[in-house]
Formats: sequence, C-alpha cells, structure tokens
Amino acid sequence: MAEQLNQRDVYGKTLAELGKANKNIVVLDADLSGSTKTSVFAKEFPERFFNFGVAEQNMMATAAGLASCGKTVFASTFAMFATGRAWEQVRNSLAYNNFDVKVVATHAGVTVGPDGASHQALEDIALMRAIPNMNILVPCDGPQVKDAILAAASNKGPFYVRLARCKLPSIENKGEFKFGRAQVLRPGKDVAIIACGIMVNEALIAAQSLAKKGIQAGVINMHTIRPLDTQAIIAAARSTKGIVVCEEHSITAGLGSAVTEVVCQDHPTRVLRVGVKNRFGQSGEPEELLKEYNLTSRDIEKAVCDIVA
Repeated sequence: MAEQLNQRDVYGKTLAELGKANKNIVVLDADLSGSTKTSVFAKEFPERFFNFGVAEQNMMATAAGLASCGKTVFASTFAMFATGRAWEQVRNSLAYNNFDVKVVATHAGVTVGPDGASHQALEDIALMRAIPNMNILVPCDGPQVKDAILAAASNKGPFYVRLARCKLPSIENKGEFKFGRAQVLRPGKDVAIIACGIMVNEALIAAQSLAKKGIQAGVINMHTIRPLDTQAIIAAARSTKGIVVCEEHSITAGLGSAVTEVVCQDHPTRVLRVGVKNRFGQSGEPEELLKEYNLTSRDIEKAVCDIVA
C-alpha cells in the first residue's frame, strides 16, 4: 500500500527548511495558515511571516512590494482566492513586473469536498495560463511537492503551485524531478495518458487495468504546465494512436487545452479530455465527487478504449 501524504503538510515542512537555509525568504498568508500549513514557517520564523486576514488582494500587492526589495516571497491561501479574488494583483503587480513571488495555493479542485462550489477552484490553471511570465507547477503527490517548492525557490520569477486538500498516495519510481520536463511513468504504444496532480494516480490505475485487456497505455506526469514539455507531448502523439489528458480542472484552458494546442500545431492526433465539463463544483465527499464529475480511473479507461476502438 502506497504511503498516503497530505501535500499541504509537505509544503509546510519544506517551507520551514527553506527558511533555515535562506534568510531572504518571507511568507505571507490570508488567515488560513493552519490550513495551508504556512503556520509551520510562522512558528519558526515569526519575524518573516505576515498574516493579512481575509485580504488576498492586499497580500499579493504586499508580496510584490517585498519582492521589489529583493525578497523571495511565498504567498498562500486557497486556490479559489489566490487566482480568482486576487487575479488583478497577480497579473499587474506580480507577473507584469516578473517579481520573485511564489503563489502556493491549496484546496484546488473538487476534492476540497464539503466546502462546496464557492471553494472549489476548477478554473485556476486557466487563469494562471493566461498570464505572461507565470510558471505553473502541479505536483502529483506529497514527495513531489518538495521537488516543486524547491524548484520554485531556485528559479527566479512568479510561480503558481497548485496543491490538493486530501491525502494522496505516494507514487514510486517517478525518476528525477526536472522543472519543465515531464516524467514518463509508464511506457505504452497504444495510447498516451497525460495527467497532472491527483489524476496521475488515477491514470496509473487505469493503465494497469487496461494492460490486463491487452491495451498498452503510457502514463506521463505533466507536473509542469508552464513551461510545458512540448517535446514529450509530440513524442507521445507520434508513437501512439491518440492522447487522453486528465486533470481535476475544467477542460477549458487547462492542461487538456495546452496539450491540444501543441498537437494541433506540430502533430495532429486525436485528444480526449477527462476533466470537469462546464460545471461548477458542489458539496460532497471527495470520492463521491470524483465519480460525479467523471474523474476516476474507469473514466480514463473508457476514454482510452474509445481511442483504441
């Protein structure tokens, strides 16, 4: 049984480790440090932690000001508020100036659960993809959160790092993490499954089930959505009958759209998208919501079989 880890816990611990190594790091939160786990950093370095209350726009504007003075800033809140409520400040203050601010947002996707539609960000990747200069990371499990945070800290410029609320199984044998380079977790000549975040594990389960049916489905972990690994996408398009893209996000302007844009230009092939289709979220348990929104391994299997057929 794979170890189940909470991505937020790994974020909190990694942030504290970075704080010890780099006194230039400052952390901001919007009254949710207990949930985002920036409270771990706050306890160790109270002089470098600032709580802005329910004022996400002010938090992002202050992050820009601190970055303009040479600080590396981590700003955290829920994904809905980081990308929705504070979008103008993220665009105009952070990205336009190419400031060294890392927006690490938790509670993304429908697996936020009982908090419901108002807290379930299903458009956040789309909003961040539309902004020039913005780098986007969506780690697939707990251990990869550390890789993502270290990559964000060591590369200058604005970052958006998307984290889930629920515990996730740790995926073994992912190989070395390289910013901007996808990880091929499983080879396959029939169909390529490209996934990010919590959907990577669902993709692996689907691929294992498909193998029993004689269908070889490859699995690619696209943990970096910008800069996108276009070479990995084109290679997948050339070597298979088609691509299935999986994301716990709207199919509009997310990873599926990014992949489609690449193959449309460089190597046209069939692309099916497993994601949220023109709907808001709703209250429920994470497992129930994944089934309701057709985001399970069985839904991925159906899409793969459709391409093979």
